[in-house]
Amino acid sequence: MRYAETGVNLEIDLSRGSIEKEETDPRLTELYLGGVGTNAKILWDRVPPEVEPFSPDNLLIFGPGLLTGTLITATNRTIVGTISPVTLLQAHSMAGGFWGPELKYAGYDKVIIRGKSPSWVYLWINNDKVEIRDASHLLGKGNLETAELIRKELKEDKAQVASIGLAGENRVYMATIDFEKSSAARPGVGAIMGDKKLKAIAVRGTKDINIARPAELFELCNEMMKKIRDNIDQLTPKEQRGFLNLSSWGVPDIIKRNDETWHFLVGAWGNARERTKGFWNKEIEKKWDEIMAKARERVVGCYNCPVACTGVITLPGRQRWFLKCGKQPYIWAARIEDLDFGLRIQSLGAEYGLDLYSTPQVIAFALELYEAGILTDEDMAGMPSDTEGRFFWLINKIARREGIGDVLANGTYLAARQIGKGAEAYAHNTVKKLEQVPFKLGMWDYRWFLMEATGEKLANTQFQGLWPPNPLPTREEREEFVKDWIGVPNEKFKQYYVDSDPRSHPTMEAACETVDWMEMMHYIDDSTGMCNGFDSRVRKTPFDIHNLPHFISLATGMALNEAELWRIARRNRTLVRAINVRRGMRRKDETIPEDRYKHRDPETEAKLLDEYYKLKGFNNDGIPTKETLDELGLDYVREDLEQRGIL
Repeated sequence: MRYAETGVNLEIDLSRGSIEKEETDPRLTELYLGGVGTNAKILWDRVPPEVEPFSPDNLLIFGPGLLTGTLITATNRTIVGTISPVTLLQAHSMAGGFWGPELKYAGYDKVIIRGKSPSWVYLWINNDKVEIRDASHLLGKGNLETAELIRKELKEDKAQVASIGLAGENRVYMATIDFEKSSAARPGVGAIMGDKKLKAIAVRGTKDINIARPAELFELCNEMMKKIRDNIDQLTPKEQRGFLNLSSWGVPDIIKRNDETWHFLVGAWGNARERTKGFWNKEIEKKWDEIMAKARERVVGCYNCPVACTGVITLPGRQRWFLKCGKQPYIWAARIEDLDFGLRIQSLGAEYGLDLYSTPQVIAFALELYEAGILTDEDMAGMPSDTEGRFFWLINKIARREGIGDVLANGTYLAARQIGKGAEAYAHNTVKKLEQVPFKLGMWDYRWFLMEATGEKLANTQFQGLWPPNPLPTREEREEFVKDWIGVPNEKFKQYYVDSDPRSHPTMEAACETVDWMEMMHYIDDSTGMCNGFDSRVRKTPFDIHNLPHFISLATGMALNEAELWRIARRNRTLVRAINVRRGMRRKDETIPEDRYKHRDPETEAKLLDEYYKLKGFNNDGIPTKETLDELGLDYVREDLEQRGIL
């Protein structure tokens, strides 16, 4: 019997219209867990580097984590794996909600899509019954409308739906895959789904997930929730507004509260050129409070999670949508301090299925090119004269790939090279060709540099966390803070924090090791299906490297300790790196936007990369060494890289 997983993957070939149910090897679970780990193994084995993103041979994998759908708090993530049309590297984009657990209850660990359908279709998974159905009547529909229409058509109001909007249908490189209350947004996974002419996947499952030691796991989960609540009770009212408050975890800064001071100190106008410092004040905050009070219908959470981190937003004349990851991006990009504008255009972007972080920057990039005379009146024929009108005009052009929108739909990096005439100088806020959150940071930070430059998830919210971004100001306060900080890997990390003078840099050893720790926890999240808001995004997280092996063992029956779990995380991270190395990624790609910080030190950045690579077991070009690959049981990777002359 398989525990925590079903042991079955659903294989769909859209070219042939075939549906197959494949039993999986339990040994792969022991080596890679699930989620991003087993996704990466499948991509390595079946999608060689010669395969282009829009090839029928590229796979689109929907892979819930190993623990997704179990009773462990916040284990609800689905990891979407494919080859990105933007970066040409592996994409692993996460989404929460209810779809992943529903797939497990239907009896499947993954849905693996290959080929291309000759006409638009959607997939209906109803326990053992799986159908490929016509989707021509759903074209042009947004995420929530698509889901409702499918549920009515199937007469199944409990079906969970993942779908693409108009942007995905038109293979826009910022297209998302929406899971109703959550989205797999980066980097262009929705374009791959659209290329395969797959409009949606609807799932209904009523089966059980077997747990190895259910009574013990239930008791452990209850103990964890009690500890979290006890911890909250000890916090001051101000601290309770932060990440450890179950009633508003993730909500205060996004949904319930509108104090945007921090965001507007570090955020950037336009295409990340100028800081927004000085914008925010109490008068604007009061106005935003009034707008949000009218727009916010309620707050909701994901499957098996006590945190209501998402706002349901209803605006006159628009479909309702879910607000989670920020109200600022379009406001930053447009230099318009009006929340009403931000919500209205974000609503349209959500309906089209457009990435919240890339799309505003692409629009701002186009307007900067227009102001500079690189794009002309002929390119922008019909564009309104006011900024708000221009943003709405351009988002429509991009979603439809009409006119200049056909070029802009490829993102700033590729669009700049298509446009030429100096446009490259304006496409500067990218890492590995993908737009990043438009922050302008003052003091250059060793850890942030390493996380952003070397990360392959390419979303800042998916690699930061655990390490407090702003250390407490005095040594005495930091010493007090670490006394009950049990989540760190060992005592050395407490000393790193105590020594963290906010006015100076850490040692390179401390920087590399803390980045490694945060990265490994994210890879554990993305293999188990745990929301990183509960694990890797909170400095005193309830889940950590010490207790997670016990949770996994009780759920799966695997005998797992801290060292073994860390080794699996390293294996998965190294396999992802190997996939991307095989596709051409090297040290030259490990950099950050030139003006991300007010001051830069290229010599020190080079030394940091050297030290980080050494710690990770990579050579000086960022390629995993033969010794590292063999040590992690990735000898098949080493053999392939040797045959290709990479090693």
